[in-house]
Amino acid sequence: MSKAPSTFPEWIYDGSEIPDPFQYGERAVTFLRTLRHPKSILPNRSFQLDPWQERIVRRIYGPRHPDGTRITNTVALMLPRGNRKTSLAAALALLHTIGPERKPGGEAIFAAADRKQAGIGFREAVGIIREDKRIVSAVGIYDAHNAPKKLIFRRDASYLEVISGDGGPQHGRTPAFVLADEIHIWKGRDLWEALTTGLEKIDDSLLVVASTAGRGQDTLAFDFFEDARNVARGTVDDASILPILFEADRRDDWQDEELWHRVNPGLQHGYPSLAGFRRHASRSKRSVGDRQSFKQLKLNLWLDASTEPLVDMEIYDQGAKEYDLDTLKNEPCWLAVDLSSTVDLSAIVGCWRVAEGYALKAWFFCPQDTIDSKDDSGMGDAEDGVSKRAEQSGAPYQQWMEDGLITATVGNVIDYAEIESKIVELCEDLNVQEIAFDPFMARQVQPKILEAGLPAVDFRQVPSLMMPAAMELERALLGGELFHGGNPVLRHCFANVVVKRNDHGHVVKFTKPKKWLSIDGAVAAAMAVSRAAANEGGFTTNQPWFADDMWIA
Repeated sequence: MSKAPSTFPEWIYDGSEIPDPFQYGERAVTFLRTLRHPKSILPNRSFQLDPWQERIVRRIYGPRHPDGTRITNTVALMLPRGNRKTSLAAALALLHTIGPERKPGGEAIFAAADRKQAGIGFREAVGIIREDKRIVSAVGIYDAHNAPKKLIFRRDASYLEVISGDGGPQHGRTPAFVLADEIHIWKGRDLWEALTTGLEKIDDSLLVVASTAGRGQDTLAFDFFEDARNVARGTVDDASILPILFEADRRDDWQDEELWHRVNPGLQHGYPSLAGFRRHASRSKRSVGDRQSFKQLKLNLWLDASTEPLVDMEIYDQGAKEYDLDTLKNEPCWLAVDLSSTVDLSAIVGCWRVAEGYALKAWFFCPQDTIDSKDDSGMGDAEDGVSKRAEQSGAPYQQWMEDGLITATVGNVIDYAEIESKIVELCEDLNVQEIAFDPFMARQVQPKILEAGLPAVDFRQVPSLMMPAAMELERALLGGELFHGGNPVLRHCFANVVVKRNDHGHVVKFTKPKKWLSIDGAVAAAMAVSRAAANEGGFTTNQPWFADDMWIA
């Protein structure tokens, strides 16, 4: 599989010319160098503008249309934590409030998910102002506790204000500059839409989105940065967007210190702490949670949705080997069934003991109306459970159905008869030893399976059973002993799993970060693996059950 074009901003380091026909880029750099910073170690506490930051400033403010308006209207700045993103953002805000980019009566905004986060950038700007008595005398600072925070440049009445997503409606604004901070934690789109539509009211406005990577693909932040990636790759032609994406690739070695320096432009200048990097990386070798945070916050890898995952999804993906089910038909098979209440995924997972560990095969079912609503991006009655799931899940259910990975049942609730028929069919085709059900959800299916003389057994989803099941599943995943064929629906379920651990670090429960996300396939996999592990028999066929050259990328 060929690697996608790099999104890395090579222009920051290649020495290429940055057009500056009106010298506005030079003007911006000169202004920033006149500022002072309370934590600067330079003479007179001069603002530290390192070469990579200077190139960014010149690229934003230098290139212009013939009429002098800025070519760049949107900056997508993705920086790992600790690279002084806030300091640069505060300096740019002052450039538009008291500097040469200001407009008389112009409105500049620091925007964040909540007041506390928004106040961080404001305090940085205030600290810069208070380092220079000349600026202090020209600026009004309003930062009383629990009051709106604002800077006003008295001469031109231009001002910088802090707003947040928890501060109520913000429609009616007409900002000339907006710094949207850490949008990966913004909830909803109301503040975003209020600000972006406000920027469009006037010419030559500027939106700077500065954030670290987030989690999940059904978010405002993912959509925004994915569009920026497409601009960086050249698949979208939009000169008004400037992508500055310092992010690693999923296939990169996260322990490679050269990668750390490439993705963290400040490391060569002494920030963030390299020793701190090494300590975090050392912990990450032992802890999945630490590894996830290292990749997200220090390497800007966009992660799957789980905040405390069962396993790193890159490790999970190593088990994505294709195999021919026919080679396993005569081998002992353990089925597990996890049924949804009514409106979302239900799963059957088969498990075989093989020489290398466990082989899984999954079959999924979903009401047709749920699939239709998901495909329509959740349009419809917001109070309807199906539409709510459709709006929030971010999963391509329609495509999965068309690919034969999900069986759609008629109507808006699951048709259990379809699942019963599939179980009977599998028992006819495979050497099924047991069919494990959680009896709490299987009241409509399990009795009919027993009536048919099939080997149904109870597997209650209680800690005494699920804890050892989850531990064996986790052990197999981490040991490279679980093979799942790369089924994307099953992967979606595993990516949604959030685990709860006891004081010894053992998994005691599977849960999910949002109630509308599906984990049924992962739960069924744990049940099936547990029943297969309890079997004393082993792998008997001499046929190769997978091909080494068949991988799911």
